[in-house]
This record gives sequence, structure tokens and C-alpha cells, in this order.
Amino acid sequence: MSHVVRDALAIAVQIGQPVLLWGGPGEGKSRVVEQVAGQLGRPCEVVVGSVREASDFAGLPVRVGDSVSFAPPRWAQRCVDRPDTVVFLDELTTAAPQVQAAMLRVVLEREVGDLRLPGEVSFVAAANPPELSAGGDDLAPPLANRFCHLEWEATTAEWVTGMLHGWEPRAVPVVPEEWAAAAVRWRALLAGFISARPSVLRSVPTDVVAQGRAWPSPRSWDHAHRAAAAAESAGAGSEVRHALVAGLVGGGPAIEFLRFADTADLPDPESLLEAPSTLPVDVRVDLLLAALASVVTAVAGRPSEERWTAAWEVLAVACDAGRADLAAVAATTLVDLREPGWPAPPAASAFAPVLRAAALV
Repeated sequence: MSHVVRDALAIAVQIGQPVLLWGGPGEGKSRVVEQVAGQLGRPCEVVVGSVREASDFAGLPVRVGDSVSFAPPRWAQRCVDRPDTVVFLDELTTAAPQVQAAMLRVVLEREVGDLRLPGEVSFVAAANPPELSAGGDDLAPPLANRFCHLEWEATTAEWVTGMLHGWEPRAVPVVPEEWAAAAVRWRALLAGFISARPSVLRSVPTDVVAQGRAWPSPRSWDHAHRAAAAAESAGAGSEVRHALVAGLVGGGPAIEFLRFADTADLPDPESLLEAPSTLPVDVRVDLLLAALASVVTAVAGRPSEERWTAAWEVLAVACDAGRADLAAVAATTLVDLREPGWPAPPAASAFAPVLRAAALV
């Protein structure tokens, strides 16, 4: 349904996740991007890749005295005046290879010539499938893996309704400022899932066409947990959450991860830090890993010696229950959170080898 894609697009824009809309010519991809930007109160800069030169992204070389600077184009300069701008890169796959490479630098490094774009700028690209576009080419894997791939197609019913009643778009979900709190839970869920299913962490397709779409990598999984957290915080439905995660890591891995997340009932990490003995140890391996990861993540988000020490006590409960191998996974990360001057807590004695390696004891 197109409303699912629209909502997913709006959420991605709000968290700064680059999006690539795939769809045939005449489906209204440009229109929906401009509409969503307008609904969010953001300006939209349209840059058509097929008619641009690499200098429109890398900057035009200008001699200044004995050196050369790269002057940014006007569209990039306007982004500095409005940091919340949505940059719309249209006809991405019909751009020349050198232009695609220049676009990659903009999306990855947020740099246009010698100008660095504000961190609030969001990127949305649109492309026709290669078989439907003149001079179209498959997307390079490094560029493809940085986008959330969404399939855009206007349904017949929605098109008829628009023709009869107008094209006023429905409201899009708004991501609240406190959405980062949900990211703690989803980060822990992802850690538990990948620990139990390590083969899903990375899988570069061998097919050239598939390499230009969504596939799992450490980077895309990191983006996926943020997108899922933002969708949950915005009150978006499960279809929107699936569209975002599948658009980043692919359909199969997304189904596995979201099924795991739906069945997991993780305890509140703050409650575990207050009462370590309440850690549920008689649960599946993946759920225990996720629970321990949530504790470590909570400490990382608000570190203090007291919370760090309490986290070791939570891990000690798992160790006493015969799950030392699982607790050691979290212990390695917890060691990295230590600040100078924090002594090794007694509860960490079961992890002496890890502590010695980190020069804590």
C-alpha cells in the first residue's frame, strides 16, 4: 500500500536515514517526496542526477591565489540556510558512473565541494528499475547499502479516490524527540538476535541486480534498529516498521528479526540495574543475550561508576546460573565502558581473563 511507503518515507526523513524510492515512470515519486517534505515543514531541493555533472556534487574547481578550492552549487548553499532541507536526488540510476560516485560522497560524508552540509539534512533518491529507464544502470553496492529501499506504486483505488476527491495527502507519523529511548531496547533486541543468528549479520548478494537493493551488513543492521525504534515511537503500524527494516536488510532477514522482536519480552534494564537478582536466566539463549545487552546499552547511554558496577552484578547473576559464556559476551563490551579510576568490582571476578586482557586487574 502506498500509504505504508509514504509513512516509512516520512519516518526515515525525520531520523536522517537516506531513502531510495524505486518505481516506474509516471508513478508520482517526485510528487510524494515533495508532499512529505511539505507536511514535515521542510524545504525540498530537487537535484536530477541524469542531467548533472560530477561537479554539481564534488564542487566546481576555482583558483584562489596559489590554491584551488571547490565551490559548492547553489542548492547546497541553500541547505546551510535551512538545515532541515530534504535533498531529493532524482533519476539516480540513470546518472553517469562518475556522477553516482560524487553522489555517494554527498550521502556518506555530507560534503559538496568544500562545503559540509548540516547534520539535519535528509537525503531521498528516486530511481526507475534499469529495465524501465533509458540508459539505466544497476546501483553500485556501496551506494545501495546506504539507502533504505522502498517500492513506490500508486494503487488503483487510491488513484481513483484522488481523481474524484483531490490529492490532499493524509497525515504522516511524527517521530517524537524522545525516540532515542526506544532505540536502547531495539539495539538490545538486535544484539540478541545477531548473537543467536550470526550468519545473518552480513550477506552480500552474488547477483548484480540484488547488490543494488537492500541486503544485510553491519551498517544496514545498525540503521535498521534505529528505523524500527523511530517507527515504534511514532506510533506507526507493523507494516511501516517492516517496510523500513526490509528496505535496509532485505525481506528475509527483516521477517526473522521482527518475528524475534515481537516474541521477545525483555525486562526493563533500569529495573535490572536496581535489582540484579531479578534477571530471568531460565530463558532462551537469544533472549538472555538481548536482556544482558539491554543492560550494557543502558549503562552506555548514561554511564556512572554506580551503574557500571550494578551491571557487573547483573552479569554475575547469569554467571552463577551457569550462563557464563553468554555473560562474557556482554562483559567484553562493559569493560570498554570503564572510566579511569573505576576499580574492578567484586562481581566481575568471574570474568578475570577478560579483565586482565583489558588491564583492569
